[in-house]
Parts: sequence; structure tokens; C-alpha cells
Amino acid sequence: MQARKTGSTQAQASALAGISERSGQRIEAGAHQPDCGDQRDWRTRCDPLDGVWERELEPMLRNEPRLQPTTLYEYLQEQYPGQYPKVLRTLQRRVSEWKRHHGESPEVMFE
Repeated sequence: MQARKTGSTQAQASALAGISERSGQRIEAGAHQPDCGDQRDWRTRCDPLDGVWERELEPMLRNEPRLQPTTLYEYLQEQYPGQYPKVLRTLQRRVSEWKRHHGESPEVMFE
């Protein structure tokens, strides 16, 4: 937006910068801020696996770290039919995070 400082109109400066005129207006007004805020550390909804994760699923992972999230999901469907209908993606995230912190380190090979 250097062209704006030399006297160009908003439309001309935006075209030179390769952005829309509306974006140029937001940048000039100071309303365009990069995503530099802190990561939130709070939940936006209740934990769907509250209780069952610590009581059943995490011990299963400690005993057999190779378990896949789909296997744990099938276990939940068998033990608690209809109680955990949409938790597969949550399980995938939770198992991935658990394996990062508590699982075996990946094998590293050098040539």
C-alpha cells in the first residue's frame, strides 16, 4: 500500500498491491490484523468422552499402544450402544495426541 502514500486512490493502490479494494480499506483503517492472538486453552463444549476416556480407553491404550481409534470407537459402540454416536473424530484427535505424548517414539533411519 505504498502507492497510497504517494497520492494514488484507494482503488489504484489496491490494484497495484494485488488485493481487493475492500481489503485495502480494512488494512488502511487498521481493522486487518494478522492472526497473532493467543491460542485458546478452554473448551467450547462439554467433553463427549468425559469419564470413559480415563476409566476405560486410556488404560486400553497403555496396555496396547497399537490400538487404532476406529477399534476404540467400535468398543464404545458395543459397550454403550447409542451413547457415543459421533465421537470418532474426537477419538482420532485424542488418540493422536496421546500417542504423541505417551506412545513409542518413531523409528529413525539415517542413510
